[in-house]
Amino acid sequence: MQNYLTPNFAFAPVIPERAAGSRVWDTEGREYIDLAGGIAVNALGHCHPALIEALKEQAEKLWHISNIYTTVPAQQLARKLTEHTFADKVFLCNSGAEANEAALKLARKYARDHFGGEKNEIIACVNAFHGRTLFTVSVGGQPKYSQDFAPLPPAITHVPFNDAEALAAAISDKTCAVIIEPIQGESGVLPAEQAFLQAARQACDVHNALLIFDEVQTGMGRTGKLFAYQHYDVVPDILTSAKALGSGFPIGAMLTTDAIAPSFGPGTHGTTFGGNPLACAVANRAFDVIHTPQTLQQVTDNGLKLQKELAALGRETGVFKEVRGIGLLIGCVLADQYAGRAGELMQQALRHGLMVLVAGSNVVRLAPSLLLSEEDRQEGLTRLKAAIDAWLPV
Repeated sequence: MQNYLTPNFAFAPVIPERAAGSRVWDTEGREYIDLAGGIAVNALGHCHPALIEALKEQAEKLWHISNIYTTVPAQQLARKLTEHTFADKVFLCNSGAEANEAALKLARKYARDHFGGEKNEIIACVNAFHGRTLFTVSVGGQPKYSQDFAPLPPAITHVPFNDAEALAAAISDKTCAVIIEPIQGESGVLPAEQAFLQAARQACDVHNALLIFDEVQTGMGRTGKLFAYQHYDVVPDILTSAKALGSGFPIGAMLTTDAIAPSFGPGTHGTTFGGNPLACAVANRAFDVIHTPQTLQQVTDNGLKLQKELAALGRETGVFKEVRGIGLLIGCVLADQYAGRAGELMQQALRHGLMVLVAGSNVVRLAPSLLLSEEDRQEGLTRLKAAIDAWLPV
């Protein structure tokens, strides 16, 4: 098929055409087990009947009305998000990058409002990923994503992930915000240590800085809690969500408190499509399915089983030296002799009817449906074993 899109994506050699649950079929009729989940987006699998119903119902009512007005679906979603988190107010947008952009702008605006313009520095982590806008790609600590777009926004410092001493040395009264992923996703599925997040909270309190948790990938049940921060007993000032929030329909959200939200007064920030009634209707229904004891327990149980099975596969084949993660966000770290070849294994898996991801060049990442069935999990492991067996002699 002729490609008419810009070349910033290296598309896989298959074209998905339809899907249901954790199974996908391409234009040639080949079937795949999806353990990638649209990069942690398809939290309820593909074409979940409840989401289809919500979309159809809303499509016959209202598609778009502009941000001059609010809508019932937007208010319902914001209410659910605040009732079940630390937050009091929600800004709705269209993606994780937009949610993080809003969070960072709010942090700087809040600091300016309360402490003056000199308090503008942002601290982030090395190898973080916060989006692809110029601001968020600068805050993300990966030069490969930002170096070609210089000059970059100033007053951004990076410290090693899980290094509380480095954070303490970097933060000052000029710091307006510290932004952290509770689990670094793109750089290798690295969970934060509780001591690191606690140290970040304490340092922010001492220096009147805001603590931002980027939960774009970890939020909405992915770790077995509604949001990953709930594992750590550390509460942020701002939290960002997207990906699984709409479970396939584009939507993002920034959550914050009544103390901070007023800095986003009328006209300070905006979005044309944010809070779109279609997106909010789907997200409302997804929330109702995800935020149940049954679903969250299934994530925890399935995650433990899958990690145990992947670790056993790693020992059997010698391919993985570590399997890590929380819930159904899992990273399989390649053994030293296969370092840098995660992309090869991902491609081999696709040839064997299995969709997985990478997180950097050394980690195979899995982020399947939160409703992954026993049958699909086992079939996925069978196909992964076949892919490894085919790949090993190379």
